Amino acid sequence: FAGPVGVGKRTAAEALARYFLCHKPRPGTAGAGATLTPEQFPRACGRCPSCVTFDAGSHPDFHVVYRQLIRIEKKDSKARDLSADVIREYLVAPAQHTAQLNNGKVFVVKEAELMNATAQNSLLKTLEEPPGKCLIVLLTDSPAYLLSTIRSRSQLLLFRALDRETVSRELARRDVGVSDAAHAARYAAGSLGLALRWLEDGVIAQARELEDRLTALVSGRGGGDLPDWFKKSAYAYAGKQLVRDELYSRDQANKEGLLLFLKLAAEFFRGQLVATSEPDDHERACDAIDAILLTETYLDANVTVSVFLQQLVGSLEAKYSRREAGASRALI
Repeated sequence: FAGPVGVGKRTAAEALARYFLCHKPRPGTAGAGATLTPEQFPRACGRCPSCVTFDAGSHPDFHVVYRQLIRIEKKDSKARDLSADVIREYLVAPAQHTAQLNNGKVFVVKEAELMNATAQNSLLKTLEEPPGKCLIVLLTDSPAYLLSTIRSRSQLLLFRALDRETVSRELARRDVGVSDAAHAARYAAGSLGLALRWLEDGVIAQARELEDRLTALVSGRGGGDLPDWFKKSAYAYAGKQLVRDELYSRDQANKEGLLLFLKLAAEFFRGQLVATSEPDDHERACDAIDAILLTETYLDANVTVSVFLQQLVGSLEAKYSRREAGASRALI
């Protein structure tokens, strides 16, 4: 299952697993090629022993494989890759065992693109000749990172970003206020999962504040303390991730926070491209996006964070102060 983060790949995989393992599955009610309504989808019965244990979260034949499982053996592992040890121990080996409820086994591999080459190669034989009734679902937002030998042994199902109305509606169903839902749907770019996570982590409120600051900057009022704001917001985001996962690398969490807010800044300037038809404004917005992309490359270099953030904001201020100077000369 390939598609953006947070658009339902995991949910779809779980629904498929529940149906696959059900002892008395209900077939769909429409013929081949017909467009099905949700009520006509094939579905699990919801009453058999398999469905009961699946819904309780304790199905012995449903296995979720993810990179952090390496920590069970290595408590201090940062688990940046989905290692071959995890694939062998939690997928290849149990796939050979008899299903405990006698109706097959399902393995869902999260972040499959993070499998290193050794891990992917260790999976090939099981993918090509799965033992017995066995379903393996790889979840990825970057299918190109999978080896061609993996892709050729799999059936690719593409998921796309959700439209804003769908994300807003689903957020409203979860008691999110109208204004927050609308902003979350816009900032999360069609990802319900990201919208929910960002609301929980305060990212949506920070994104609105960033938009206000960048609006002031492009109006010629300067960036103010924007470099410090980027740093503090990124580190606050990182802190939330470390609360969720105490073994997570602080440096990596800080980097992800900075990348997140730089990405949101780039999206702001992409919006500027759409909002204006002036060639000079287009050029400034493109230059701003290029400056942000260049700043992202510094995250992997030995450059002090404060230095490259000051450089970025100074570059943006220079571009938009020239805009205001030009407008003043035109008025004179």
